[in-house]
Amino acid sequence: MVQLVQAVLANNRMSKIFSNAAAVPNTWNANTMTDTLSQQQVGILTPNVMFDRVQFQYTGGVCAWRLQNAATLQYNRWGVGVIDGLSCYRSQSIAPYSVNPNDILVAYPKEAAPSGSSSVIAWVTTTKGTELVEATAADGVAITMKSVVNEQPLGDFAFNSTLQSIKVQAQDSATVDSVEIISNDGGVVMTLFGSVRGGTLGATDLEYNLSATGLALPIGKGFILRVTCSGGTP
Repeated sequence: MVQLVQAVLANNRMSKIFSNAAAVPNTWNANTMTDTLSQQQVGILTPNVMFDRVQFQYTGGVCAWRLQNAATLQYNRWGVGVIDGLSCYRSQSIAPYSVNPNDILVAYPKEAAPSGSSSVIAWVTTTKGTELVEATAADGVAITMKSVVNEQPLGDFAFNSTLQSIKVQAQDSATVDSVEIISNDGGVVMTLFGSVRGGTLGATDLEYNLSATGLALPIGKGFILRVTCSGGTP
């Protein structure tokens, strides 16, 4: 089901609102966001303008965003949104970025999974770059997360690199119980505990159930990233 996604791009002197009223789930394609007044792309409307805030909102499930150069396909800033009504100007900051005239703002929404399971996405950063991975996880079952572009596990798209960070978002109300890095022989290389987020009691973060930075884990062939969740409700 399509959904409305919105984003305020701001600095300390101005802001612009971008939206897509019919963002398609499980794809970057066709989910470009345009200015609500002029219907223009961010690069055309605000070339060379510096932004340091992206207040991104979605309607349900989970949602990632990226600022992408339409000519080179390189993305220079990325993150996740929060459900409509939970935006926070202070926490939704980004490293200052000067918009390229070719830039577009694109969304990747994923619908909430049925009761007893959770939609999950994660930004994985290695020395090779940053990749968005996803999964739909039944409660209490560890499931492998794969890249959204070509459905590759961690050891394929990031082989022979060093893992630097993992930032996981599960659908609202769900808990990320754990994230694991598993080697090609089935051994557990790393386990990290997550939590709840957003408007759920006990949450300490609006955007991420787990935000692990400063990592330095070498990725071998056949490595996988597994996530275990619980408490997901539509």
